[in-house]
Amino acid sequence: MSPDLAFILAAAAAFFAVGGVGWVTLGAMGDAQSKKRLDRAVGGRPARSKRANATLDSAAQRRRQVQDSLKDMEQRQKDIRKKSITLKARIQQAGMSFTPTAFWITSACLGVAGFLIALVTGQSLLVSAGIALVSGLGMPRWTLGLLRGRRQGKFTGEFANSIDIIVRGVKSGLPLNECLNIIARESPEPICSEFQLLTEGLRVGQSLEDGLDKMCERMPLPELNFFRTVLIIQQKTGGNLAETLGNLSGVLRARRMMREKIDALSGEAKASAAIIGSLPPGVLAIVYATTPDYMSQMFIHPTGQLMLLGGATWMAIGIFVMRGMINFKM
Repeated sequence: MSPDLAFILAAAAAFFAVGGVGWVTLGAMGDAQSKKRLDRAVGGRPARSKRANATLDSAAQRRRQVQDSLKDMEQRQKDIRKKSITLKARIQQAGMSFTPTAFWITSACLGVAGFLIALVTGQSLLVSAGIALVSGLGMPRWTLGLLRGRRQGKFTGEFANSIDIIVRGVKSGLPLNECLNIIARESPEPICSEFQLLTEGLRVGQSLEDGLDKMCERMPLPELNFFRTVLIIQQKTGGNLAETLGNLSGVLRARRMMREKIDALSGEAKASAAIIGSLPPGVLAIVYATTPDYMSQMFIHPTGQLMLLGGATWMAIGIFVMRGMINFKM
């Protein structure tokens, strides 16, 4: 073997020996680093997983609580709607303080007065009985319904401002009960009287949920039902009450604007319905005033009385149909 070949073989052997040692060393270090990375990955995942699971469990639990609360409140509202509204409840919703007995006595007096006035003016017994029925049963109930609707309209118009009082009070650090007391003292009627009854019940140990339930019975409005739902859910599950009530206030104002737009758009239809409904009795009154002998046969003769009764029935049906067509519920 030549010296040159021996030198080349020795150099190659040395190169492979050094390379092998380096490969083994680097491989061991890489395995150690890979093991460390794997240990860190495997060891860190449970901690992050536990935190994520805890957050998810908390959110799911809160969601279940909200769903259960909504189901309970929806069932209560269904039970309330199934119950027929009593006369006492109607009187309370109208803001009156008399008893149902006084209402029936007043209705009977009005019915007797209408019957006697009709007889004195020369009307037949059938016409007098119809006038007595309208004046004794129809007029008092219509008046009570009118007062009830006006009171609910006033409540709806000012309710968003009352919610804003709670929002500002909660943001400034006042408790909810103190905000309710401020509304009971400073808000206009009928909001102040309703919140006074609520705060008085809370002072004697009544729960907020029961107080709001009774308030909804006295004032059956969807706006108040929204308010009750927000407070009860916040009481059971927590959350930012000021932000939630602020959003509710915006929704109520948007509903009011939408209702006013609907009233403006349906104003022409309502005016047309009022004119059409008032034409027949108006023409009858004018003809009777100008030619009483000609129209008196309609009130005296049995056939004329039946014609008047049939015409009044059809007119009432038409008025109720038009009323249902032009009244929009939100």
